[in-house]
Amino acid sequence: MRPPLLVSHRDGQAQRILAIDERAGALGLKPGLGVADARAMHSCLDVVEADPVADRRCLESLADWCDRYTPLTALDGDDGLFLDITGCTHLFGGEEAMLRDVLARLRRQGFDTRGAVASTVGAAWAAARFFPDGGLVEPGGEARLIGPLPLAALRIEPAICLRLEGVGLRKIGDIMKAPRAPLARRFGAALLVRLDQALGAVEEAVSPRLPVADLSVERILAEPISLVDDIEKLSAALARVLSTDLERRGEGARRLQLSLFRLDGGVQRLEVGASQPLRDPDFVARLFHEKLVAVGEAIDPGYGFELVRLSVLGTAPLAEEQADFAGGSERSVADLALLADRLRARLGDAILEQPVMVASHLPERAQRSEPFSVPIPAARDVENGHMQSSRSNPAERPVRLLPRPEPVDVAAAEVPEGPPASFRWRRALHRVMRAEGPERIAPEWWRQPAKAESRDYFRVEDEAGRRYWLYREGFYGTASAPRWYMHGLGA
Repeated sequence: MRPPLLVSHRDGQAQRILAIDERAGALGLKPGLGVADARAMHSCLDVVEADPVADRRCLESLADWCDRYTPLTALDGDDGLFLDITGCTHLFGGEEAMLRDVLARLRRQGFDTRGAVASTVGAAWAAARFFPDGGLVEPGGEARLIGPLPLAALRIEPAICLRLEGVGLRKIGDIMKAPRAPLARRFGAALLVRLDQALGAVEEAVSPRLPVADLSVERILAEPISLVDDIEKLSAALARVLSTDLERRGEGARRLQLSLFRLDGGVQRLEVGASQPLRDPDFVARLFHEKLVAVGEAIDPGYGFELVRLSVLGTAPLAEEQADFAGGSERSVADLALLADRLRARLGDAILEQPVMVASHLPERAQRSEPFSVPIPAARDVENGHMQSSRSNPAERPVRLLPRPEPVDVAAAEVPEGPPASFRWRRALHRVMRAEGPERIAPEWWRQPAKAESRDYFRVEDEAGRRYWLYREGFYGTASAPRWYMHGLGA
């Protein structure tokens, strides 16, 4: 027979009991007792060290599992959960049926659980922790419930409990009968806030640990599924339902999540993003196909998935547009966005980047790369003048811009502001046959130190027809000789 089990933790210099099982409780052992004293009383004890990290991970897994009942799930300390089930109980046959289902499922997984349903967080917490059977607390019955309970049922600090007991207030009912003003002055306002929260006089919200989806659809399965093909078909069916809701709201999805709930309580979540708002079920199905291919064997169905949910985590306006008969550039932009989304779903968000213009005079700072997240502007935007200012008379730039300018040795140059006659770069000598310039580019005075100098850029071509973009920093005839740099290569 298995010996009684104790979970211990270090409290200062002593090793004390943190938790016990039923057999240890039957022996009269209690949390807080020293492990040495417990061994002296009963020699046949199985003592294990507490693992707070593993306990937290287990509690978070249970919170994920409870997401099947409500998305508003929060952690309560190290051993409890809060579930805001407002508007969800009718899906499970009412409050009592829902509570029975939650507790029965958790007990089948091996957890010793107690729960309660109440109209206030404080009353539900007190009923679950101070009544063996928990149960339902009728609205308006909070005062009758918590009145006979000890002060710890108010979720106040132990030090405040001791001070209250020292003046003869040992039950919550004693506080309810006492004048409020002296209590607040002597024991702090937090005591009355907790009391009012339990009674429903002050609202207390549950802060969910995960973002709440804008829209969500799910399918409870009579027979669990485990094949990837079945998951894809089900996600496509759910996407068709979502598209109707999105169309009614005039929105499209920018971020979607597929949640897979296993029979054994495990939950796996897959997320995909969209470069532009979408609600086409075929597009959504393609994105999750790529994601499922990417994760591959990382999807562990266990004994199968019994519930599948598709959620929209982010939306954006999506107006209906009449397509032209020629199939213009809008289709090309949509196809490009879909291709980018499929690549990111399979290979990760960082696989694609796009250039973003930066307000800077210096070429190396005039743009930066960011993860691809928004569609490239349509051709009609350019035609309507949204980008005319940048394309009306653009300066010619090299095909390839070096990440940073590289120094070159100039043998001779026209003085004072002419191009070089020849230059040496990367150990090779180049004779300049043609040149254009200079094009003067000055750094931003508000960002550069006062000693920063302007640059004179030249487009030059050597005897082999190769084209370069180099610049001179400084001027001839000054105290210090000018310096030359290579900054780009032309076609």
